[in-house]
Amino acid sequence: MFGFALMGAIEYLESGELSALGFLTHAFCTRRGGVSRAPYDGLNVGDLVGDREEDLLRNLNLVKDAFAIPDGRLILMRQVHGDRIHVIDEEGPLPERLLECDGLTTDRTGVALGIRTADCVPLFFVDRTRRVIGAAHSGWRGTALGIAARMVATLAERFSSRPEDLLAVIGPAIGPCCYEVDAPVLAAFSAMPDAGLFSRPCLQKDRWMLDLALANRLQIREAGVPSENIFSAGLCTACRQDLFFSHRAAGGRAGRQISLIMLSEGGCIKKCLTSGNSWV
Repeated sequence: MFGFALMGAIEYLESGELSALGFLTHAFCTRRGGVSRAPYDGLNVGDLVGDREEDLLRNLNLVKDAFAIPDGRLILMRQVHGDRIHVIDEEGPLPERLLECDGLTTDRTGVALGIRTADCVPLFFVDRTRRVIGAAHSGWRGTALGIAARMVATLAERFSSRPEDLLAVIGPAIGPCCYEVDAPVLAAFSAMPDAGLFSRPCLQKDRWMLDLALANRLQIREAGVPSENIFSAGLCTACRQDLFFSHRAAGGRAGRQISLIMLSEGGCIKKCLTSGNSWV
């Protein structure tokens, strides 16, 4: 179950299952609530899209203030569409620059792991028992490389997490209604089990519609996480440009929304729902 909520002027989507845990803060932010101008209007956090630097910094500060993220503790990546995952543990220092990777995981409280997307799939992982979190950016390349399964394996190797203790949440991303791909993209998934379940041919020759969210769901399940522990927002970023940035729908001129997850130091922050029952 997912619901829209407000934190200050920032509108975001949250998972009811993660909110019920009580020891973390998380948000799939929309494009609403920021200061950027068209075509990046709203809460753009993408630093390579052509937005004004002062607007980008203001938006990032709005996010940090809204979700009570301590200074220097919003960790973002220079996402490279790969499968590398960086572990932030209790002993090492926090990174001072953008890490070239597509996954982050930590057991440290007060450290927010951030993902920037505009169609790709944002993924959250939570070990309910050991209180460890992970965040991954999964476009078609990352999905084909198996970053979701790699996250499950990394949590097991570094934190002794068991797949059955994990919750996995799939955020808003471009849906199979809008994500048309060519033969080389489809071929990248040929080695994945059940590849036929998340693709279907188009009327146009050598074109297919791809369901990235389902591909990640199947991958997470194959890695051992029970189906009942995997939750998907089911919102298409291309269909809902009123809520989200979409690189595909905007013809490449789009901002980036941020998704973040953080183990709370002093309990969960209070939220103001947009309505008494805004769950979807």
